[in-house]
Amino acid sequence: MEIWYDWRLSRVVDAEGNVLDQVNWTASSSVNAVVERLSLLQSGRLSPEARVLANRFPEAVSNPLGAISDESWPELSREESELLSAASIALARKGVAASGSDPDRRLDMLSSSSIELRASWTTQEARSVEWAGLFLPDLNLDERRADIPLYVAKSKDIENLATNLGVSIPDHPPSELEWSAMNSQARGVVSLSERLLLNEQATKELANSYVPSLSSLIGPLGAARMVVLAGGRERLARMPSGSLQVLGASGAMAAHRRGAPPPKHSPVLFSMPLVSRSPRWVRGKIARFLAGKCSIAVRIDHFGGQAWDDEEINKIHREAEAIRDRFPNPPKRG
Repeated sequence: MEIWYDWRLSRVVDAEGNVLDQVNWTASSSVNAVVERLSLLQSGRLSPEARVLANRFPEAVSNPLGAISDESWPELSREESELLSAASIALARKGVAASGSDPDRRLDMLSSSSIELRASWTTQEARSVEWAGLFLPDLNLDERRADIPLYVAKSKDIENLATNLGVSIPDHPPSELEWSAMNSQARGVVSLSERLLLNEQATKELANSYVPSLSSLIGPLGAARMVVLAGGRERLARMPSGSLQVLGASGAMAAHRRGAPPPKHSPVLFSMPLVSRSPRWVRGKIARFLAGKCSIAVRIDHFGGQAWDDEEINKIHREAEAIRDRFPNPPKRG
């Protein structure tokens, strides 16, 4: 015996599909009322009519898909079809509006946007620096790299740029149109820098409030990236520390399936100085230790524990440094 139902009615049917009882929705119909009912069914709960039948037939098992397979299920009237269509649109809008309050989605947008901006900035900045070096061979591109796009952007011509940077004026300056292109490129780099900084500040602010313990341990940008890679804070909190250790190392895992050695750490963990600045033979041990601590930290954040303070974070860092100190030399081979 099963209970079949949709947003309009509910039936109790036996093993042969015979209808034993039926309850219809008799209240006045409106778009908002249908939206509430659809939301109820979407969350996996019984409709009011199905609950009535569940009380009448305690031994009956609810089957929300039964109505779909029942050829005798009442078809929608024209009015019901219009109501359902309007309610579906309203429910979709409601879902989109609710997603704006989802920190996981917001972190995804911020973190992904920052990655795209940084990739664009890296290419554009390199081009701007090389372009300036083409006309100013006396310019030390390594020492003045951070200043070059800004100086190019605010200079009115190549002579003004050379004076501002303290180098000789070139014998073969660019044309006015070429200088305009060069100046525009530099202004784009400066604009990208400002946008990237703003994105990262917003990411840090959200990560510090959403995953405070994890942010304190690996930095807010790293914490945000972990949440995004895992598909949300809840999924990250339920992830084993071994999976967290290699989170984001999809390329290395693919190579491992083809016979390469397994990855020792994820890109997020490697970005931590405790891992990246340690000798290569001890990085895996430190990454494994930190992955375990990250797993604890995100569970504290997700399940409402007391956020770690600076004392706890410093203790973890000291323990990681102790692991590094225990293995000052590479292991002997063979």
